[in-house]
Amino acid sequence: MKEYTIDVFFRQSWKDERLCFKGPMEMLPLNNLLASNIWTPDTFFLNGKKSIAHNMTTPNKLLRLQDDGTLLYTMRLTISAECPMQLEDFPMDAHACPLKFGSYAYPVSEVVYTWTKKAAESVVVAEDGSRLNQYLLIGQNAGTENIHTSRGQYTVMMAHFYLKRKIGYFVIQTYMPCFMTVILSQVSFWLNRESVPARTVFGVTTVLTMTTLSISARNSLPKVAYATAMDWFIAVCYAFVFSALIEFATVNYFTKRSWAWDGKKALEAQHPKKRDPMVLSKKPNNVCSAGVNYTPNFTKDVSIATISNTTSVQLRASETKAVDPKKTYNSVSKIDKMSRIVFPVLFGTFNLVYWATYLNREPVVKGVTST
Repeated sequence: MKEYTIDVFFRQSWKDERLCFKGPMEMLPLNNLLASNIWTPDTFFLNGKKSIAHNMTTPNKLLRLQDDGTLLYTMRLTISAECPMQLEDFPMDAHACPLKFGSYAYPVSEVVYTWTKKAAESVVVAEDGSRLNQYLLIGQNAGTENIHTSRGQYTVMMAHFYLKRKIGYFVIQTYMPCFMTVILSQVSFWLNRESVPARTVFGVTTVLTMTTLSISARNSLPKVAYATAMDWFIAVCYAFVFSALIEFATVNYFTKRSWAWDGKKALEAQHPKKRDPMVLSKKPNNVCSAGVNYTPNFTKDVSIATISNTTSVQLRASETKAVDPKKTYNSVSKIDKMSRIVFPVLFGTFNLVYWATYLNREPVVKGVTST
């Protein structure tokens, strides 16, 4: 339940045969002070919370009397009235704000209220008379209803003003930040799975941002017990952001297991154990043993040179193989590859269904029946 303020020129007309007269004038303008000396309807506003009658520079009232006893009583009022709102479709919602008035003390058997013209023509809003920042006035309607109380039956006059909320402010302040936050959370899928600090910053920052956006959006709304359309959008965006963080945790878990299996072998291959020279000396056909048993024999020299060359070639080959261990660094996880496709497709589908549902349907005003 919210309030709205309306500035109206309230006109009432009734016939009092006791005030008939004959004279050169068909209509007699009277001072508004005479209104306290004649009978006037005891009209009050049922859903009004505060009303002000303008008195600057003089009371803004007009009183006219016709020769057949018909009176026209006009005054300028500023009324604050209650407007029941159903916010399930917020901020793509529409409302009918009523203005109800009738007799305070006289039942239908004594006073009957009717519209002077047709109901659709009795309530007129100037083209530039609507000064609403968040709403668009899409129309107005008038009607009557009878209410039954313990004191009798009363006639209630109703004027409904149909308002549709402007969504531009909320798109800029809430929807676009949420959309960009979800996109930012999905950037982490394109980072290497070994980039733990970077992906952690992406996940935690986006989750905290979505939490802040949710709180700020709720603070601008009345305290309602049900979820609005904006709440559903924020909740789904929050789910996408949180899922991206969980996805990184899953990838990081399997990455650590992969290092436990292959990383040890890769490190051993990159840093091979140094051969013990004592062990090498015990082996036959070794360069070191050949150096000890050296004799100036040409045949042996050739054989020693051949053994030395063979040994050096074998060591170089083992060093060359050690440079190319199993590739476990800067790799892309299969989960990341799937997330790069699944997450954007799901988020795009959600946005397509969400905006098509709320923007293409006609404004629905709940709890209003035309009469």
